[in-house]
Amino acid sequence: MTVSILIADDQGMVRAGFAAILDSQADFTVVGQAADGVDAVALSHQLRPDVVLMDVRMPGMNGLEATRLLMAPTPRTPHVPKIVILTTFDIDEYVHDALAAGASGFLLKDAPPADLVHAVRVVAAGDALLAPSVTKRLLQRFSEQRPPSDQHALRLAELTEREREILVRIGRGMANAEIAAELFIAEQTVKSHVTRIFTKLRLRDRVQAVILAYDAGLVSPDR
Repeated sequence: MTVSILIADDQGMVRAGFAAILDSQADFTVVGQAADGVDAVALSHQLRPDVVLMDVRMPGMNGLEATRLLMAPTPRTPHVPKIVILTTFDIDEYVHDALAAGASGFLLKDAPPADLVHAVRVVAAGDALLAPSVTKRLLQRFSEQRPPSDQHALRLAELTEREREILVRIGRGMANAEIAAELFIAEQTVKSHVTRIFTKLRLRDRVQAVILAYDAGLVSPDR
């Protein structure tokens, strides 16, 4: 299987550099490049890429707005790509909102080429990309700035006590096997709980689960 990729960034040199790295992989093909959010949305609808590398700060329509549009399919534009947010800032409020909008992860622009290739492979396979240290700092910062909302409390009321326990551990970055070991239950049982959590809370993946755990106050920097 070949992974098709769209690169959205307002700097031509950045787009060219990423394209050269990705096109060097036998299983990747860069199908298009966009200089702003408007072009990114239009090209994604036209080319239907598997993965979009989306810059955060672009003129006109930024990466957050473009991500929200691409994560909201319509009968005329049903395709929903996987989105990796690109940023030069490791702490950026736009990144938090883009992940909450449905992006599958984010990557710093100065990351090594191997990390870029890995990021595309991870999200193309349907997994979420959680860059551990950077993601943790991002979520910690904005969970401190944004008090838990009543909306989150209402959503969490749908969970059983066990599901809530597991969501807390997802928020702490624990894998299913680690959760199973800590709670003394089977890993398959954890997977079943995770599936139910995602369904009840209408979450796309673990990225959104982590964000919700922080924003709802279930997880904080000191616990």
